[in-house]
Amino acid sequence: MQPFLQELFTGQQYNEKNFFLIAGPCVIENENLLTEVAEKVSAVCNRLGIPYIFKSSYRKANRTSAASFTGLGDELGLALLKKTGQRFHLPTTTDIHAHDEAAPAAEYADVLQIPAFLCRQTDLLVAAAQTGKVVNVKKGQFLSGPAMKFAVEKIRNAGNDKIILTERGTTFGYQDLVVDFRNIPWMKAQGVPVVMDVTHSLQQPNQTSGVTGGNPQLIGTIAKAALAAGADGLFIETHPDPAVALSDGANMLQLDLLPSLLEELVRLRKAL
Repeated sequence: MQPFLQELFTGQQYNEKNFFLIAGPCVIENENLLTEVAEKVSAVCNRLGIPYIFKSSYRKANRTSAASFTGLGDELGLALLKKTGQRFHLPTTTDIHAHDEAAPAAEYADVLQIPAFLCRQTDLLVAAAQTGKVVNVKKGQFLSGPAMKFAVEKIRNAGNDKIILTERGTTFGYQDLVVDFRNIPWMKAQGVPVVMDVTHSLQQPNQTSGVTGGNPQLIGTIAKAALAAGADGLFIETHPDPAVALSDGANMLQLDLLPSLLEELVRLRKAL
């Protein structure tokens, strides 16, 4: 595990041979949701020795429909994220969408996540890098793994070497994604940890209903294949009741199903 990750997970009891987990509800809906998810996920991660980063977006800027929920408001959302991290002694992560969001978000979150559609935005990458926080860049659905070297170069040239790259599928037609697992070793060649975004890679975007679809029944399949391909971490959005979630309900994992999946994945990682 790289030194910046070890620093990030200071205070957690974990097995260094395990993958690390980024997990939480897609968007901050209310404080009770954050508390329930953080409490349950951190408990199972502590039991299994999995290093854990709590994730939830304070704002959803990329929505299919203008009627979709985008957040509670930036200040409230970020404050709830930080409060949750402090309460459960967890590092936190959230998306940022523009260069002027980087510094404010960095006051609340430990890892700044760059959305896939924005992975080529130079000013956004540089601003995130300049906060000194860990920067997690999601690979664009329109890019190959090797092309992500340019995102890595931009962040490093801005003086920050705390970089994670995340695979989240490749556009396949208008309304589907596929995962090219070659991207995991290709991105690891940049000398950075690589995460598999299991749930977003199962999206079915651009539905005519205005709500993104998904294939959550394949979450276990994608997660296992990613670990076999060498992924260092897994990104899994989870919710107590995905059917009523305000964002990405079609591809999130039901919270009660997460413990058994993680147990299976830990056994697989040990075998590998």
